[in-house]
Amino acid sequence: MKQGIHPDYHEVVFMDSSTGFKFVSGSTATSKETIDYEGKTYPLIRVEVTSDSHPFYTGKQKFTQADGRIDRFNKKYGFTDTNKKPEEETEDAK
Repeated sequence: MKQGIHPDYHEVVFMDSSTGFKFVSGSTATSKETIDYEGKTYPLIRVEVTSDSHPFYTGKQKFTQADGRIDRFNKKYGFTDTNKKPEEETEDAK
């Protein structure tokens, strides 16, 4: 590596503001705030979202899109399936 052109890369503690979850990672980010974590002193970076609070990772994400592209198009423009038999339509309505 060429000397003098790269930013200072060091270990920092990232803390989730909403849950208090902390983890150590390497970063070039700096902070005046420090924290003692696992027996060492690290700069502290506060973040809004981590894997501990993000809905995708916590399993609280809602999947609203259940229909396919064609079904959504047909529903949007009021088209119905003309190939359906009348008895199938009545069974589906139940």
